[in-house]
Amino acid sequence: MRLLINIDVPDLDTAVAFYTAAFDLKPARRLGGSIIELLGAEAPIYLLQKETASVAVSDRNRDYSRHWMPMHCDVVVEDLEASLERALAAGAAQEGAVREAHWGRIVQLADPFGHGWCLLQFVGRGYDEIAT
Repeated sequence: MRLLINIDVPDLDTAVAFYTAAFDLKPARRLGGSIIELLGAEAPIYLLQKETASVAVSDRNRDYSRHWMPMHCDVVVEDLEASLERALAAGAAQEGAVREAHWGRIVQLADPFGHGWCLLQFVGRGYDEIAT
């Protein structure tokens, strides 16, 4: 299996500026006029330009205000504070305090397009600390 991540955004230039600054991703290929491939994560990320209010699914239009869905992306980082500072400077919004867990530390963010993200810093054995 190969995983590709697709992220709808209303403006490609703004999205490329955010994701390259916040997460150190690099633009790779442009696929037509409305898709840009970003590399630097374990899976390629494709930014798809989709206009606000365009049809998203059969009964809903796209809305780039903060929204929630039961799936999101985590970015594993070595230094949570430095990574958080970088993401905030790029335009992310922090949602709550940094939280501690047995496996590490986490902070929730929203990108400028309403998508949820988490920054994770593993400690010790990471998720193996809580694996059964």
